[in-house]
Amino acid sequence: MLTRSKGLLFGILLAFLASGCATTADKDPLEGFNRGVYKFNDVADKAVLKPVAGAYKAVVPSPVRSGVGNFFGNLNTFVSVINDILQFKFGKAVEGAGRFVINSTFGIAGLIDVASMDGIEKRNEDFGQTLGYWGVGSGPYIVLPFLGPSNLRDTTGFVVDTLAFDPITYVDDPATRNSARALKYLDKRAQLLPGSDLLDEAALDPYAFMRDAYSQRRENQIHDGNVPELEEDSYN
Repeated sequence: MLTRSKGLLFGILLAFLASGCATTADKDPLEGFNRGVYKFNDVADKAVLKPVAGAYKAVVPSPVRSGVGNFFGNLNTFVSVINDILQFKFGKAVEGAGRFVINSTFGIAGLIDVASMDGIEKRNEDFGQTLGYWGVGSGPYIVLPFLGPSNLRDTTGFVVDTLAFDPITYVDDPATRNSARALKYLDKRAQLLPGSDLLDEAALDPYAFMRDAYSQRRENQIHDGNVPELEEDSYN
């Protein structure tokens, strides 16, 4: 199963790179479709995901939720280390590997973020950032069902990270693997509850606000906060 998934993964990646991901004047050519998916996500979130996340937050004690978040954050450190290596950021990769080892041992399988207590930086690198680091353009903006804002490059990066780099992928039991992914996203949604209504209240057009904020945030992440020049993308 994993072999077939990896074959599909690299097929998608090759097709993506072959396309060149040319930067277009219009970064949102799928706006009509994207707005439909955005509306679907908003309805699904308010009807199902937000209530379930709220119940999770109300029922599960804060120390346990912190442990869950730390555990999955530690697994993500492994993904970050691989992408640091692919970006030739070897110093950061060594630092991240040290963080992973410390939290996996002294932090009891990552349940306690001992590394942060020791002042070791927590980094989040993904394959979408790696592609951007090496000059691959973002491609058109895409809103993914349930997952939210993305673009062609970052969607490809998400597939690569999920099927090749994420340790959860290599759990043999499908039920355990799927349960782990569900808990991961539930915990993340619960963490976002305090600001979940801010978007609707702060923007006349929440869709456009989310799109622009996502694009700027990704540029910032790709350049490690040192964006040389912000592109004036047109979303006509």
